Amino acid sequence: MIVVFGSINLDLVARVATLPTPGATLHARGFATSPGGKGANQALAARRAGAEVALFGSTGRDDFAAAALTLIRASGIDVGGVHQHDASTGVALIHVDDAGENAITIVAGANAHATSASIPDEMLGASTTVLLQFETPASESLAVAKRAKARSARVVLNCAPARSLDPEWLSVIDVLIANAGEAAVIARPFTMSTDPAAFAETIASNYDIAAIVTLGAQGVVAATATARYALPALSVNATDTVGAGDAFSGVLAAALDRGDPLPVALVSATAAGALACTREGAQPALPFAADIANAARRLEDRLRVTPRR
Repeated sequence: MIVVFGSINLDLVARVATLPTPGATLHARGFATSPGGKGANQALAARRAGAEVALFGSTGRDDFAAAALTLIRASGIDVGGVHQHDASTGVALIHVDDAGENAITIVAGANAHATSASIPDEMLGASTTVLLQFETPASESLAVAKRAKARSARVVLNCAPARSLDPEWLSVIDVLIANAGEAAVIARPFTMSTDPAAFAETIASNYDIAAIVTLGAQGVVAATATARYALPALSVNATDTVGAGDAFSGVLAAALDRGDPLPVALVSATAAGALACTREGAQPALPFAADIANAARRLEDRLRVTPRR
């Protein structure tokens, strides 16, 4: 079972030729709404990869709430832990350019009211993988991690959006996922190297955590106390990178939860992240298990594993 504590948004997406610059007024080529939020996205990614998933978070009592949960409900994810508040449902204002890159503004809304107390103790046992991000209050996410660790659950933290990391996190998580920019933000206060591979090795060595840094079109690097990993990206025709990181995190959590070793999980997650770039939107683009497995076969022989001494 995967327990996701995280954000639930409605994404408002404008397609533009180039991303906004200060003072500019852009004419969009298209507009769409779709369900989003890192918590909901990662929950759906894990579910589509075959995991049993329960989502905990908050929406408003407005018209956006139902739309934000459309695909989550249709997928069979347990939403009994999603509570409503008087604040507005969270919103992401997203610009996507012709190269598939994006610029995002988040309005937290009801996500700011999500609480650790919404998760029952019995759902945080040794058979549970807990997946967390930073679009809900950091103090509440850390409280979830502490409770989960105390009950022997596996704790996976996706450090997104980028923010400094409270040192307490490093004693209560088992897996850390960051992109290169997020890793650099984390590294500086600890005076670690901001080089992705060096960062992953330092985290793994000092804190006995599996540390993973995604590199977009350059693939992924990772480290544990005993090995280093490097994997190139799957070559795809990218149209929209909005959901790639969430696809990676959700599928990695699903793979670990079903007992796959980290190298196998890295291949599946990297394949999923690439596939998510081939369609527009965050949740609509998340791939299903069969497509992930087919894409992973194209990558599995390209993973480089180096023992650490």
